[in-house]
Amino acid sequence: MTARALAAVVQMTSTTDVERNLAAAESLVEQAAARGAAFVGLPENFAFLRSEGEPVPEPQDLDGPWVRRMASLAQRARVTLLLGSLPERVPGDRRVRNTSVLLGPDGARIAVYRKIHLFDIDLPGMEHLKESRSVVPGDEVVVAPTALGTLGLSICYDVRFPELYRELSRRGARVLCVPSAFTERTGKAHWEVLLRARAIENLAYVLAPAQVGQHGGGRASHGQSMIVDPWGAVVAQVPDGEGFALAELDFERLERLRRELPALRHARHYLRAVCLQVPRGKLAEVAGDALDQHARVLIDEDAHAALAAVLLFATTSATADSSVG
Repeated sequence: MTARALAAVVQMTSTTDVERNLAAAESLVEQAAARGAAFVGLPENFAFLRSEGEPVPEPQDLDGPWVRRMASLAQRARVTLLLGSLPERVPGDRRVRNTSVLLGPDGARIAVYRKIHLFDIDLPGMEHLKESRSVVPGDEVVVAPTALGTLGLSICYDVRFPELYRELSRRGARVLCVPSAFTERTGKAHWEVLLRARAIENLAYVLAPAQVGQHGGGRASHGQSMIVDPWGAVVAQVPDGEGFALAELDFERLERLRRELPALRHARHYLRAVCLQVPRGKLAEVAGDALDQHARVLIDEDAHAALAAVLLFATTSATADSSVG
């Protein structure tokens, strides 16, 4: 783990032309590496961005041609490379997963994150934006050890859910990655303020590579790829068009800020109940890894239509137990 590192976030205008997109990604990554970047992040849908409703012509396996080509790039450039997202094949399903892949400088796969929160909205004029029609949501919070320290992975719409980022920080993340393709309309209003909020709340660096401009089929992205420091300052950004932004990450300063303003240590798990519908006969696996040591699980085996799993999160001093009743 290094005390300082140069990181770059790439901004692209991807389309349905996969070869053009991959070549553009290669060029931008190589340029960033030549400037000294140890980490380079590509945006969401870096290799293929369709207008809403178009099918994905080439769903990918994690060892497929797109990932192999980018792994060779990471190895050539000797960078930790985040493939912001690509359409991962789901066996037996016409839908795909929206998946980030983190590659090491040796080209090996470090981590995989599948987008949890899907962009299904009903804003006037944007009612057609329903990501769940073509994407299967993920269900796993992912942090990854790298030479930069622990990275927390997320994608685009996830940024509106601060509890995800607090959990990433709780698991040790010092850098929060948010590759995106924010719409022009929501981006103008919310993009920068959301990224800065996530950085401030978690006293972490936020790396946000993004799509920009017109992608065809009426789809357009806001852009403004940026790097935000743990104090919430935007330290680098791409103003417009394709390119990249570069900034030094100072982890000694990050740790000092976390000592001086120990908000992460002051956090408490507030009492809350979440009711989940679970098929009859299922037990507490609904909780999975999402439950921490302070959880209590109550299962009603006699529910008529489904089991009601009530997850009670007590304060951090609570004693962990479980009961069935």
